[in-house]
Amino acid sequence: MTRPQLLLIATALATPFAVAAPAAAPVAAFDASNPFAKQSPLPFQYPAFDKIKNADFAPAFAEGMRVHALEIAAIANNPKPATFENTIVAMERSGQLLSRVSSVFGNLSGANTNETMQALDRDLAPKQAAHSDAIRLNPKLFARIKTLHDKRAKLGLDAESLHLLERYNTDFVRAGARLSAADKDKLKAFNAELASLQTTFSQNVLKEANASALVVDTRAELAGMTEKAIDAAAAEAAKRGLAGKFVVPVVNTSGQASLAVLTNRTTRQRLLEASLGRGSKGGDFDNRAIIVKLATLRAQRAALLGYPSHAAYVLEDQTARDTGAVNKLLGEFAKPAVANARKEAAEIQKVIDADKGGFQVAAQDWSFYSDKVRAARFNFDEAQLRPYFELNSVLTDGVFFAAGKLYGLSFKERKDLPVYDPDVRVFDVFDANGKQLAIFIADMYARGNKRGGAWMNAYVGQSRLLGTHPVIGNHLNIPKPSAGEPTLLTYDELRTLFHEFGHALHGMFSDVKYPRFSGTRVPRDFVEFPSQVNEMWAVWPEVLRNYAKHYQTGAPMPQELLDKVLAAKKFNEGFRTTEYLAASILDQRWHQVGVNQVPTDVLAFEAAALKEAGVDFGPVPTRYRSTYFSHVFSGGYSAGYYGYLWAEKLDADTVEWFKENGGLTRKNGDHFRKKLLARGGTMDAMEMYRGFRGREAKIEPLLEKRGLTAN
Repeated sequence: MTRPQLLLIATALATPFAVAAPAAAPVAAFDASNPFAKQSPLPFQYPAFDKIKNADFAPAFAEGMRVHALEIAAIANNPKPATFENTIVAMERSGQLLSRVSSVFGNLSGANTNETMQALDRDLAPKQAAHSDAIRLNPKLFARIKTLHDKRAKLGLDAESLHLLERYNTDFVRAGARLSAADKDKLKAFNAELASLQTTFSQNVLKEANASALVVDTRAELAGMTEKAIDAAAAEAAKRGLAGKFVVPVVNTSGQASLAVLTNRTTRQRLLEASLGRGSKGGDFDNRAIIVKLATLRAQRAALLGYPSHAAYVLEDQTARDTGAVNKLLGEFAKPAVANARKEAAEIQKVIDADKGGFQVAAQDWSFYSDKVRAARFNFDEAQLRPYFELNSVLTDGVFFAAGKLYGLSFKERKDLPVYDPDVRVFDVFDANGKQLAIFIADMYARGNKRGGAWMNAYVGQSRLLGTHPVIGNHLNIPKPSAGEPTLLTYDELRTLFHEFGHALHGMFSDVKYPRFSGTRVPRDFVEFPSQVNEMWAVWPEVLRNYAKHYQTGAPMPQELLDKVLAAKKFNEGFRTTEYLAASILDQRWHQVGVNQVPTDVLAFEAAALKEAGVDFGPVPTRYRSTYFSHVFSGGYSAGYYGYLWAEKLDADTVEWFKENGGLTRKNGDHFRKKLLARGGTMDAMEMYRGFRGREAKIEPLLEKRGLTAN
C-alpha cells in the first residue's frame, strides 16, 4: 500500500466469531474427504489449494457452524461456575473448522474469485452476521463473561489473559449484549441486511471495473503507451469479443496509471471519466441506492446501541477515541494540503502554457504533466526509474534483504506447495537462529477475478494456545507483462511492495498466546503503522543499492539518479495528501450523520461535503468516490479511512527514531520487533507505542515528511 494509496488488507480485525454461519442442517454431505475436515497436513497447516474445490466450501461452512454452535452452547450452559479456562479460553479454542474454511474462502474471494464463490459469498453474508449475533447476544454466555470481568482483579491472570478478558467484555457490550430482547431482534435484522448489502457493493465494484474499461478504435488514440502495452490492449479487446479495438482496464482508485503516458488529451479524459463514473451511471452495478441504505442502517444500528452516529460507535474502540479528534486531524491538514496542490497545479500550468496547450489543467492532465514538472525540476522521470525496479530483484534483493539486515530473516523459495494460480510464489521464512518462522505467499499480478488494490492477510494466524504458525499472503495488482518481458515497477508499486511486506512482518513476528490477539489484530487506526514504517527501507541507500540494478545490464542505479530520487521524495505531496484527505473526509461525512440526516442524493452529498471541507479542488479528484469506495462500504474501514494518516504520525516519528539510532541495524530491528511487532493486540496500542518509543509521538516529523511545514 503506497501512501496515500490506501488499500484493503485482510487482517481479520473483527472479533473471533464474525466468520461463521448459523446453526442449520448441512447443505451437502460433509465427510472426511472434504479438505477442511482436518487440519491441512502440509507444513504450518498451509492450505491444500490443489485439493480445494468450489463444492467443498458450503458443506464445510455448514458443518463448521454446526460444530461451533454446539461448542458455544456447551460453554454457555456449563453448570459449573464460570472460570477463565472454561469460558474465555474455551471460546478461543472453539470454531477451528470454521476458522479454516473461513480463512481460505475469505482470502480466495478477494484474490481468485469466480461466480460460484460470489454466489456463496452472497448467501453466507447474512448467515455470518446471524451467527455472530447468536454468540454475542447470548445472555447466558455474556453473564459468564460479565461475572469474570467483574472480579478480574482477583483472578490472578497474567497481562495478556487479563487484556483478553477485558476485550471479550468490551466486544460483547459493543455488539449489543446489554440490549433488551426486542432491541436484540432489531440489531440482528440490521446486521443481516448490512452484511448482504456490503457483499453486493463489493461485487458490484469488481463487475463495474471490468465493465468500465476504456474502449478505443485506433492505436493512435493510445499514443504514449508502449507498443507492447498497446498490443496488450488489443489482446484484451479480442478476449472480450471486440477484435480490432483496444481495451484499457481501470483499477480501483480514481487515478489510472495510463494517464501518466497517454498523449491524447481526449483519451485521457475518457479514461478518467470512465473511472470516476463507476457505480453511478445506472445499470446493474450502480451502487448509489446501496450506499444510502448502508449509511441509513449503520446510523440506525449506532442509535440502537446508544451512539449519535456510526463514526462515534467505531471510533470509541480505536486509538482516536472520538470524531472530534479525527475531524481535528483532517481539518489541520486540509488547508495546507490544498495550498500545496494549488502550487503544484500552477507549475503544471506553466508547462502546459509553454507547450502551447491552450487549456487549463484538469484532473486528466495531472499525472501526464506532473511527470514533465518532475523531469524539469529533478531532471528525471518515472521512465528512467523502472528499468532499475525489476520485480524479482526488488522482492529478493530489496524487501527480503532489508528484512535480513534488520531482523536476521532469510527466505527460501519452494515449488512443492500447491498454489491457486500459477503466478503465485511461496517462500519459507527462517529466523536468525535458523528455525522456520513462517510461510510467505507472494501473489503479485492483477487478474480479472482479483479485487483491486493491495493487501496482506493470514491464511493461518500464529497462536501458542493452538500451536499454529503464520502463513501470510501479500496480494498486489501489478500489471502482468507479455510473455518473456520483465516486470518493471513504478515507484508507487515499489513502495506498495515494501508497505505490504510490513504488514506481513507484523503477522509473521506475532508471538502471542491467544488467537484474538494474533498478528495485525490491533485497532484499525494502528494497523497501518508498522507497514508504513517498512516503506522507509525502499529508499534507504544500502537497500536501494542492493536491488536497484538495471534489469538488462545489471548496472547499479547511477548515484546521480539515486540522489534525484531521494530529493524528489516530497514531490507531488500536495496532490497525494489532498486526494487522500478528500476520501477520508467523505468517509467521515457519510458516517457522522444521524438517523434522520442520511442524504438521498449520493453525488450531491459528496460534492457538498468536499466543498464544505475545502478540498473540492477540481484537478485533484478524491482518491475514491463513494460509489467505488470499497474500504468503507464493503470492507472494514468504515469511519476508519483516516487511520492511514493517524498511523503515519507514528510512522514518521518512528522513522526519526531509526535514523537517530543508526538505521538499518539488528539492534534496532530487534527492539521494534520485541516491543511492537511481536505483541499483536495484547495491550493498548498507544501504550505499546510509548513502550517502544519512550514517549508520545510528535506531529512535526509527519508535517515535514509531507512538505507541509511551510504552510
